[in-house]
Amino acid sequence: MDDGSTGGTYTLLLDLPEAVDVVVGALGTHRFPAGAYAYTGSALGSGGFTRVDRHRRVAAGDHDVRHWHIDYLAGHPDTTLVDVVTSPGVDAECAIARRLPAGPVDGFGASDCDCRSHLAVGGSIDGLRATVEAAHRKN
Repeated sequence: MDDGSTGGTYTLLLDLPEAVDVVVGALGTHRFPAGAYAYTGSALGSGGFTRVDRHRRVAAGDHDVRHWHIDYLAGHPDTTLVDVVTSPGVDAECAIARRLPAGPVDGFGASDCDCRSHLAVGGSIDGLRATVEAAHRKN
């Protein structure tokens, strides 16, 4: 069983039942339409997938420090973290993000690369989960 220290690439699946305006740090205030969201990130440092545990705590309201763009959306009280898809030992954050539908905010989660965004929005949670799983399998 993976203790989380392996690390790799992950995608958070989030549900937002109603449109909300969220201040996303230096990116400013943005409108997020209701729908299913997928945020792709990397957990390649010494803590590995423990970063996902931090995202879970933010989403649950148990951790209120906002460090990454996703903290602002995941930490919004109307957002629910539904699932996480991981690719242990794989460094494919940008490749996976590029395989997913476009997101509503350019630069979201992509301040250290040339991707348009690492946040995707589209369809239902189940449909987006299938797209995310397929994107992870290609690595």
